[in-house]
This record gives sequence, structure tokens and C-alpha cells, in this order.
Amino acid sequence: MREIILDTETTGLDPATGDRIVEIGAVELFNHLPTGRTFHVYINPERDMPKEAEAVHGLSSAFLKDKPVFSAIAQDFLEFIGDDVLIIHNASFDMAFINAELGFLRRPSIPPERVVDTLHMARQKHPGAANSLDALCRRYAIDNSRRTKHGALLDSELLAEVYLELIGGRQTALILDSSVTKKVATSAVPQAARERPVPLPPRLTEEERAAHAAFVARLGDNALWKQGSPK
Repeated sequence: MREIILDTETTGLDPATGDRIVEIGAVELFNHLPTGRTFHVYINPERDMPKEAEAVHGLSSAFLKDKPVFSAIAQDFLEFIGDDVLIIHNASFDMAFINAELGFLRRPSIPPERVVDTLHMARQKHPGAANSLDALCRRYAIDNSRRTKHGALLDSELLAEVYLELIGGRQTALILDSSVTKKVATSAVPQAARERPVPLPPRLTEEERAAHAAFVARLGDNALWKQGSPK
């Protein structure tokens, strides 16, 4: 099973008011294990960078002015994510921007059915607690010391670790091959006992049988061996 952990950085909070994506980072998981394949790109938003946004991610207009625009990277991005599930923290925010950018290019939007929101998962698992990415890293003892500012690729790498904890812990990554699982499951099913075609020969001699009968007779009528099998 292939999944894509995804994060974006933007010029602000709302694409409807002209804010744009300035960075995309994504990490590929296969059977809940990172494969080492990533997607990372900085994007020229074709507009100014508000100081408030720059303070969050550290990306200035000067840094981004020679980076590709979204239309130049859109095909590579779509090929990387394919048709697989997207794992995003506070997914409604990122998906609003991604679908707005795709809309500008008259490309189909990504349906919500393809998206898993780890913020929603965290709120269900830890109701009433802080569930930001930093808070979840602290809760699960994930080292986020490099996260001095928001960064799409670093945040995706951290979210990959958080996601594994949210779905049950790191041991869930130890996925058996399906053929091995099938063999284990089959071997665990009780098999019906088959009757031997030829009974085994008795191991007691007639002399031993007679000696045992005499011993039981000396025990008296209250002997357990004369009262049948106990319940």
C-alpha cells in the first residue's frame, strides 16, 4: 500500500484572497515504511511575501524570485503523488491551496476521499490535548529539534513518524508478506484428526494387564479407578 505524506508552505492563509503555495514537500510510504523517495520544490508565488508568512517559514521574495512557478512543476507533482492516499496535517488548509493551484491550470481537483487528516486523527485519539505537529512530536518522543521554522519537506518527514504512532505505533510497520501471513493463518487452523487405517499394537503384555487388575482390586470399592473418569 502506497501513501504520500504531504505538506505545503504558503504566502498566507486563504487562496481565495490571492495567497499562493511557495513550497511543497512529500514523503513516500509503502506499507507504512518510508521508501526514501521524496518530492520537494520551492515555488515562485508571483506575488510579494508578507512579513508574517516569512516569519513562519523563512522564505523571502528574494529567495523565491528565481524558483519555478507552479505550472512548471505541476506535472511532476501529480506524477509523484499518483492516485494514492495523501496524509496531511490539517488537510483542509493544504488541499484548499493545492486545488486552487490546480484550478488555475484547469486541472481536476483532488477529491477529499483521497485525503487522511492526521489532525482529525490526533483529536480523536487525544481529545482536549494540544495536537499541533510540535505537540505530537513531544508526545511521541520524536526529535523535532531541526524544526526552527516550518519547512514542507522536514514537516512531512516528522509527520510520517507521527502518523505511524497515530495508527498504532512503530510496530505497525512490521508488515508480513501476504504469502507468509497466509501460511501462518493456515497453520493456525485446527485440522481434523484422521483415524489410523491400522490400529497401533498394544504395548502392555497380558502379564502386565493381570498385575494391574490385581492391584486395583486391592484398593477396595471406593477407589477412584472404579468410579469412572472425574469431571
